Amino acid sequence: MRAPRLKGAQFPATMKASQFFISTLKEAPADAEVASHRLMLRAGFIKRLSAGIYTYMPMGLRVIRKIENIVREEMNAAGAVELLMPVVQPAELWQESGRFSRYGPELMRVKDRHQRDFVIQPTSEEVITDIARQELRSYRALPRNFYHIQTKFRDERRPRFGVMRGREFTMKDAYSFDRDAAAAETSYRRMYDAYVRIFARMGLVFRVVAADTGAIGGDRSHEFQVIAETGEDAIAYGVESDYAANVELAEALPLIDRRVAPAEDLAKTATPGKSTCEDVAAFLGLPLERTVKSLVLAVAGVETEGASAPAPADIWLLLVRGDHSLNEVKASKIEGLRDGWRFATAAEIRASFGSDPGYLGPIGLVQGGDAKVRVLADRTVAAMSDFVCGANEAGFHFTGVNWGRDLPEPDLVADIRNVVSGDPSPDGKGRLAIQRGIEVGHVFFLGTKYSAPMKATYLDEKGQPQLLEMGCYGIGITRIAGAAVEQNHDERGMIWPAAIAPFSVVVCPIGYDRAVAVRDAADALHAQLLAAGIDAILDDRGERPGAMFADWELIGVPHRVVLSERGLKQGEIEYQGRRDAAAAVLPAADALTFVRGKLAA
Repeated sequence: MRAPRLKGAQFPATMKASQFFISTLKEAPADAEVASHRLMLRAGFIKRLSAGIYTYMPMGLRVIRKIENIVREEMNAAGAVELLMPVVQPAELWQESGRFSRYGPELMRVKDRHQRDFVIQPTSEEVITDIARQELRSYRALPRNFYHIQTKFRDERRPRFGVMRGREFTMKDAYSFDRDAAAAETSYRRMYDAYVRIFARMGLVFRVVAADTGAIGGDRSHEFQVIAETGEDAIAYGVESDYAANVELAEALPLIDRRVAPAEDLAKTATPGKSTCEDVAAFLGLPLERTVKSLVLAVAGVETEGASAPAPADIWLLLVRGDHSLNEVKASKIEGLRDGWRFATAAEIRASFGSDPGYLGPIGLVQGGDAKVRVLADRTVAAMSDFVCGANEAGFHFTGVNWGRDLPEPDLVADIRNVVSGDPSPDGKGRLAIQRGIEVGHVFFLGTKYSAPMKATYLDEKGQPQLLEMGCYGIGITRIAGAAVEQNHDERGMIWPAAIAPFSVVVCPIGYDRAVAVRDAADALHAQLLAAGIDAILDDRGERPGAMFADWELIGVPHRVVLSERGLKQGEIEYQGRRDAAAAVLPAADALTFVRGKLAA
């Protein structure tokens, strides 16, 4: 899908390279880990100030402003109204919602000179809910959707990947308020559709996926993922259907229809030095799928009044097949784990199992009632027969293990693993595949997640107070810039989609500082492009052709027009698209018409 030419962006009427600021580097800093980080630093789009904190230099800021412009146009068209909420917010509001203590160390907490608590906001649900409970007092004021584009701060433990995972960033967040769930669903769908238009206009290849609600909370959500191999998120999608979900949320169906009768005797088998499922399977000459992996979680003990110390932690043994991995998000939704858990310490494991990690298993554990260890098995594990697991003794594993015969049935059975490529699709249509993505937008159906604790109500037609139904909708403005580069670059530099490129066209005259004919023709073409509403820059620096072309290929301007003295004598110029392998020669008189056609394509 191609994006239309950006309309309405406010930039200077004329732009020449000598008037602008171009600062390119031959090499990127050694700590730049991904393509967008390397290229944006090399091209002078960003400059690092501190870990995860960047200055947006003039070239980078043009991209950000174009992204903001598209977002504003589509948000306004969808009926949202712009306001601007503060970066610094009083802690009292966050205490009302309960997030002040729950959010974790990513929330920057500060005190003013009077020792009052504030936060540097990562998002604005509390502030907008406070506005709504004061302003939206009647059903006549509904529905309503407010949005702003504002600086955010999240104190990431390990900021990385440049603008992709920074601590300070720019985000658009919108919040809808409705009288009931049906109306809120309409608002949710309106924002969902607006997001589809936004990312399509930006010329990005993206996928919409069902997602976990995370720290924001709510009943359901969808992520908008820009497809890129370097993406942090794994997306599961149906090869033969429209199913798509973040791997955190994607349901893993059991891979065994029913448990078959035991065919092997239980045996304690020596596995010296083999502490991983992969090593054990190879040592025993068995498929990895025959092994079961043990993971031990601890739920902190509860402090009781008068006790000198909290009760010992509750220990959980989670079992997944040897070729599978634990999905921590799914585990966190299990009753008994949803209020918080951690991986058990080595001391806790030894106390509960009598063995170090690497040889753990469910045989010999006391289960039920005041059990010391609770056993939670993944759906597939619960259907396995004749499997291999640790013997709770260093250097030994059990083979031929069967539920019911050799150990009690698990306390709980649930979907606790990550899906893998080839799993059956949860919609019953074919198989799943996995691809990487970068989350650039997220829409949440909040319901009364914030309105209930903050007592945000309106009066209905009968004069009765009712809780406001809410939705919230975020777009990572600065992250989009990084995601666009991750999706669109080559060995020479960035390749910006036309709608969000710093400039749509660059005019590159060879010998601008030496040849009057070249200078006059370049000035005239530049003026024609600007008069036609095309965001063009003229490189009047007098650089050598190789250096000039290398700069603009690194910067990633999608369209380049080259004028030379020899070409003009023959009435010709050269055009080359950023993705084109070679330049095309065309009549100089057709330059404007040709470029306009390319931009409209």
